[in-house]
This record gives sequence, structure tokens and C-alpha cells, in this order.
Amino acid sequence: MYKMPEPNISIIVALAQNYAIGKNNDLLWHIGDDLRRFKQLTTGHTVIMGRRTFDSLPKRPLPNRRNIVITHDTAYTCPGAEVFHSLNAALDAVRGEEETFVIGGAEIYRQFLPFAKRLYLTWVYADFDADVYFPTIDMSTFRQISITPRMTDEKSGLEYAYAELDRIPQR
Repeated sequence: MYKMPEPNISIIVALAQNYAIGKNNDLLWHIGDDLRRFKQLTTGHTVIMGRRTFDSLPKRPLPNRRNIVITHDTAYTCPGAEVFHSLNAALDAVRGEEETFVIGGAEIYRQFLPFAKRLYLTWVYADFDADVYFPTIDMSTFRQISITPRMTDEKSGLEYAYAELDRIPQR
């Protein structure tokens, strides 16, 4: 009997030391290099996000990507994006894809974290006052496969680094 392939879910997020990721439906910082990295990694792939994240995007839908929006609102439509009303429906829609990126917000991250095979993190070395936080990562279930040296954003002065973590296979 044929078994459908597991979805290849990656999470991409920029987070502060205290796991802060947003406030008032906006990002907490602007690091140009991080935004370029986000675009480079996600272009040509599917991105999954919640409705508020989609609504906060300056360009909707994100160009050159398949945009999937998850919302409980059955009347919600967004031209140029596919709308799903559950995590399972979204997971079924991306089975067999090379890599699918979950891009936020906090509740979507929380729901997809158990399915993520890879985390693309931008660690911002500061604490921020926020109303949205990334869920705590159980580091015993992931191994860090790379981290860059600390860099400093010229405009904001913030220090940051990129890290990639892979889920440790279950035995």
C-alpha cells in the first residue's frame, strides 16, 4: 500500500533572546540582511502563515511563493493565496513538496513546531517588550547544524546571528 510522504516542514523566524517576535501585529526590528535571507530561502517554496501575519505583509501575497493562510474564519478570502481552516488540511496540501516554510504568527508556529524538521533562526541578541512570543524550543529534540558569527546591523545597531537546527530523528 502506498504511503503519502510526510510534509517537509521548516520554520523560519527571527526572535529575540526572550523569544519575542512581535508587537501590535508588527515586527520588533528591521534588519535588512535578515529580510533578504528570508526572501532568498523562501522564494520558490510554499509559505504557511496565519491570517494576521498575511494581513500584516506589505506585499500580499508574497511574490514567487505559494501562499497558504490558515484561519478559523470560513468567510475569509485573500486573492493570490490559498485558505485552509486547519493544520491538517494545510499539511495535506504540502505533502511531497521539497520544503515548506512556516512564517508565523505565534499560534501557527506553536501548532507546526512538532512537525518541523528544520528551524531557520535569526537570533537577535537583545530582549524586547512584546505581545507575541515564539514557543519555547525543546533543545533536546533539535541539534544545531550551523550558526554564523555575530553580526551587527548598521542601521539598528542590533547584534544577530543565523542558526539552523535539525530535528533529531526518533529511534
